Amino acid sequence: MTTPPSTTLSPAPSLSEIADRLQGYDPQALSARHVNDFLAQLVQPVREQETVALMQAHGRILARDVVSPISVPPHDNSAMDGYAFRGTELQTDRPTVLTVVGTALAGAAWQGTVNAGECVRIMTGAIMPAGLDTVVPQELVQMDGDKVQISPGLLQAGDNRRLAGEDLMAGHPALLAGTRIGPAACGLLASLGLPTANVWRRPKVAYFSTGDEILSLGEAPREGAVYDSNRYTVAGMVQALGCELIDMGVVRDEPTALEQAFVHAVSQADAIITSGGVSVGEADYTKAMMKKLGDVAFWRIAMRPGRPMAVGRIQRGERSAILFGLPGNPVAVMVTFAAFVRPALQRLMGWQAPPLPLLKAKSTEALRKKPGRTEYQRGIVSTNAAGELVVCTTGNQGSGVLSSMVQANGLIVLGHNQGHVAVGDEVDVMVFDGHL
Repeated sequence: MTTPPSTTLSPAPSLSEIADRLQGYDPQALSARHVNDFLAQLVQPVREQETVALMQAHGRILARDVVSPISVPPHDNSAMDGYAFRGTELQTDRPTVLTVVGTALAGAAWQGTVNAGECVRIMTGAIMPAGLDTVVPQELVQMDGDKVQISPGLLQAGDNRRLAGEDLMAGHPALLAGTRIGPAACGLLASLGLPTANVWRRPKVAYFSTGDEILSLGEAPREGAVYDSNRYTVAGMVQALGCELIDMGVVRDEPTALEQAFVHAVSQADAIITSGGVSVGEADYTKAMMKKLGDVAFWRIAMRPGRPMAVGRIQRGERSAILFGLPGNPVAVMVTFAAFVRPALQRLMGWQAPPLPLLKAKSTEALRKKPGRTEYQRGIVSTNAAGELVVCTTGNQGSGVLSSMVQANGLIVLGHNQGHVAVGDEVDVMVFDGHL
């Protein structure tokens, strides 16, 4: 079920307005930081809500804060199978001896009375009987008939008791809007007795590859042509993120076909991703059509791989879609997606996601690097015998070597002003989290 937007957003700024706000903005030598700053202002979140059943909520983004209707747990209860008693009866200089007067099972409150010198056998999750505040695990006691003996020094008063509301307190926020609902959040919502969740609509992302040299699967090989791998890597990354993919295949580098593709994409998508046709020296049809149909900037990013990129909005009547025009080389597509498109789509989704953390790892090899650009080298991160995080490259870092992305489990991120790296130097590593 879709409900109307609950938030009115201010009109999205034009590309020139965003550029005017960014100090040092230079589209022909744009730093990676400026790219993300620009996209953070360009992309506006989708603001249409849906109510989905909890079993279908995994991976969705909460549209509203969830306030806990109950306390979890609702009662003080036992964290162990053992014996519940008053912590004030623990002896410090001799064993504590108690008489067992009943058994408290999970699912129902024990109705008896516990006097001084007595205890109750209790199961994990059972409600703590009135007046009792401590549980000794059954493996720590010595039994003698109906007597249990606890050696001194094993426990403190209050041990092994879960307090009512220690997980969630009734009336307090349990999950905030913008949270991605993962397995733990699904379980948390279920623990509150909530069968549904209010989430933002999934953004629709249209993708097509461009170029006369691109072959679709099933076509016969021909000289100078390559099979379209970008279509499948982008599809995987978009779907792993949680967006709805609109697969438009390969579009020839011809004005009428390109115009039809862009018009069709903007009629149904919130964002459009293309690959190829944005580099200097390439045929101008793709770039010309982007300019004709929208407000688009063509960047040369100070990075490797993936220097050329187009961004903006494609407009058709009342509808518009954010455009990400990516380079054509397979690794460059994946790196620019990870570095720039992924956080932008997260914003489009309404996902209040922190940036992927950069971990510190020692390089096991010397790395050549020119200051003045950010480099993303494919790396294999592991732990050495000393327990330190270390990283090595996958070897050939060519932007067409897609097999290196399969071998890698992270990207070595060499910053804009960084120079050569010696063996043993620490470098930043962006570890893949399943989106690549």
